[in-house]
Amino acid sequence: MYNRYKGSVLAMVAFMITAGMLQGCTRNEAAENAKDEKFRVTEKLLNELAIDTVKENNAVSEISLTGIVAPDENKMVKIFPLVSGITQDVHVQLGDVVAKGQTLASMRSVEIAGFTKDLIASQADLRNTKRILQSTQDMYQSGLASGKDLEQAKSDYQKAAAESKRAGSVMSINKSNGRGYEIKAPIGGYVVEKNLTDNMQVRADNSQNLFTIADLSTVFVLVNIYESDISKVQTGYPVKITTLSYPDKVFTGKIDKVYSMIDPENKVMRARVKIDNPGHLLKPQMFAKVMISASSGEDMPAINTRALVFDNDKNYVLIRDGKAHVRIQPVTVAKRIEDTAYISSGVKPGDQLIASRQLFLYESLKN
Repeated sequence: MYNRYKGSVLAMVAFMITAGMLQGCTRNEAAENAKDEKFRVTEKLLNELAIDTVKENNAVSEISLTGIVAPDENKMVKIFPLVSGITQDVHVQLGDVVAKGQTLASMRSVEIAGFTKDLIASQADLRNTKRILQSTQDMYQSGLASGKDLEQAKSDYQKAAAESKRAGSVMSINKSNGRGYEIKAPIGGYVVEKNLTDNMQVRADNSQNLFTIADLSTVFVLVNIYESDISKVQTGYPVKITTLSYPDKVFTGKIDKVYSMIDPENKVMRARVKIDNPGHLLKPQMFAKVMISASSGEDMPAINTRALVFDNDKNYVLIRDGKAHVRIQPVTVAKRIEDTAYISSGVKPGDQLIASRQLFLYESLKN
C-alpha cells in the first residue's frame, strides 16, 4: 500500500517537472518569435518612399503691413479743358467704364467757333493761292510773267498751305460737332474722378482737371512701412495681398519701388507693389493687407513641412542612415513660412529625410 502511494507521488512530481519544462520552452520560443517579428525597414521599402534632402537657406520672415489700392500712374490720364465754354451734356458718371474715343461731355464754346472760322478761311485762302500759282506758271511759260512774279505766287501758296495745316491741327485736337466742343476719352478705362456737371462754366486756364480715367488692368498697392520695419523691406521682395472684399483670394507681386521719404502726418514710409488685376476686382482706395517675405540674413537648415511628424507636443523627422536604416530624430522648428520649416536644432544640411508614409514608419519604429 505504501509502495503504491509512493509511486503515485513520484509519478505526479515527474509530470509537473515535465510540464514546467515544456512551458518554459514555449515561452522562450514565443520571445524568440516576437524578437524575430520586430518591424524592420528594408532597402526595398526605402526605394518606394520619397526622400527629401535638408538644405541650408537664408531664413525668411513674414512682415504683416497694410496698404491701399491705387491706379497705375502709367495708365491713368487726367483730362483738362483746352477751351473755355459752358457744358451742356455730361454723358458719364463716376465709376463708369468708357472706351477710347468715347464722348464724355459736350460744351458750347466761342473759341471753337473761332477755330472753325480760321479753318474755313485758311482752306479758302489755300484754294485761291493755288489757283493764282497755276495761272502764274502758265503766264511765266508764255513770257507774260516774270520769275519774280512766279516766286511770289509760290511763296503765297506755301504760306496758305502752312496756315491751313495749322488750323486743321487745332480742329483735330479740339474735336467738335454740330452741338459744340466734344471732350473725348483718350484711353479706355474707369472714370475715377469727375469734376464736371451740366451748365458748368469752364475756363481753359483752370488748374482743376475735368475727368480722370484709369486703366485698371494693373494697379499699384501702396504699402505703409513703419519706422521699425524700414530696414526689413527692400525692392524685389515678394508679397501676398488680401482684401476685405475678397478674403479668400490672394494677389501676388513684388515690391518694385521704395519711397525714401517718411510721411510727416502718418509717420510711415511707402513702398509700391505693381500687380495684375484680372477682372478688375481691385478698385482704387481699397484697403489691403500685405504680407512681405523678407530675408532675415541668417542661414538655417530648411525642410519641407511634409517631412515633419508632430507627436506629444514635439516635432520629429525620420532620418535615413545608410542603405536600410531609419531613425527617429526630434527637431526644433524655429519658424514656418508656407510649406518650408526652418530648423534650429536636430538636423543639418545634407541629411536625408523620409517624406512619404512617415507616420506609418514613425509609429512602427517608435514601438
